[in-house]
Amino acid sequence: MDPDVVTPETLTEVTLGLYTWAESMLLSLLRPWNAYQILIALGLFVAAHLITAFLKPRMHTWMRTREGWPKWRMRALVVFHRRLRMMLFVVLIWLVVAVMRELTWPSRSYLLAIIGNLSTAWLSIAFATRLIKNALLRGIVRYGAWIWVTLSITGLADEMQSLLDSLAFSVGDTRLSVWLVLQAVVIVATLFTIARVVSSTSAATIRSNEDISPSMQVLAIKFLQVALFGTAFFLGLRLVGVDLSGLAFLSGAIGLGLGFGLQKVVSNLVSGVIILLDKSIKPGDVISLGDTFGWINSLGARYVSVVTRDGKEYLIPNEDLITGQVVNWSHSNEFVRLDIYFGTAYSDDPHKVRDIAINAAKSVDRVLSFKAPVCHIVGFGDSSVDYILRFWIRDPTGGLTNIRGNVYLALWDAFQEHGISIPFPQREVKMLDGSTLATPSLPD
Repeated sequence: MDPDVVTPETLTEVTLGLYTWAESMLLSLLRPWNAYQILIALGLFVAAHLITAFLKPRMHTWMRTREGWPKWRMRALVVFHRRLRMMLFVVLIWLVVAVMRELTWPSRSYLLAIIGNLSTAWLSIAFATRLIKNALLRGIVRYGAWIWVTLSITGLADEMQSLLDSLAFSVGDTRLSVWLVLQAVVIVATLFTIARVVSSTSAATIRSNEDISPSMQVLAIKFLQVALFGTAFFLGLRLVGVDLSGLAFLSGAIGLGLGFGLQKVVSNLVSGVIILLDKSIKPGDVISLGDTFGWINSLGARYVSVVTRDGKEYLIPNEDLITGQVVNWSHSNEFVRLDIYFGTAYSDDPHKVRDIAINAAKSVDRVLSFKAPVCHIVGFGDSSVDYILRFWIRDPTGGLTNIRGNVYLALWDAFQEHGISIPFPQREVKMLDGSTLATPSLPD
């Protein structure tokens, strides 16, 4: 059979082969011993189901008492709990096969062995595909592997491969068939799973290295992920025989599309790399951008996540952080100076007011004592002597408005204790000589 040529005769030949196999399999199932083996398999499945119904609730109750176990052990236990019936069925059927091979002819347990092989393969695939986090990809790989294993064990793999390989079309010098696409999906999915495991392990190692700054950690992890997944994709295509030289035209078209339609996206991507390289902001920094004040939660490829004190999360494009004016309260160090303004009456001694204000600021927990607060007169107002009180904190992530409020409250208490008055605007009305105050008459 020539796989490069798709003809009706080719499809008919493969279809007839599948039909012949199905007919012979159906006739063989009608033989007495094969029917007995099917009944035995059904009985073992019922037995596994009953045992599972008895053990599962007790196992679940026992699992709820294992609160101190590591997460990986609990996850393995949950997977074991979910697949308990199939595991019991596999154990039971192989025990029966072993006993029957000792007591009778091997042909009398041939069909049970096939069912045992299928069950064991399905169970192994179910466990192996748990490593794939993406639900859609996990489902595709799992069911595809189940189908292929079933065909291999039942002896239909060659016929099905020929059928899928005959369904093909050519693009230039490249021949694409359904069989080639399925191979590519399985191989790329496997390589992506390996890349994800390596990436997760490497990312955890990088994050645990305290000698690397947070911004460089993010940059290293991003480059590692791009390199691993890119390598997995192109290596998968090469393993299935796809000619990558044909992708040169595609890459040129993608570059043209990026130049016209994805300018903002590319700008944000480049800005993100610049931010990671120059370390202008990093996770944990407290920044102000316009009316947004909060701390950096994460650095993404396209945007930066900023969480405010009220729990809102702003996704700010990287380009805005490069082109706009950003206040980083913790860029070079974690110390921040805050200013508050207040006024007292002209009758109060300004020297005493300054000492009271400084001591009041020192009494607040978050105000630093080794960077002593200072208080200065900044002007003589219409109703008060105006002062500025300056103090330092080292934890801007704890908020700025609340620390100002605490200092104002400490000032209020200190002024009340020492008899310092806080004036407010007042107006005095004087009656000029010869003027009279007219009182309007009320209607009857």
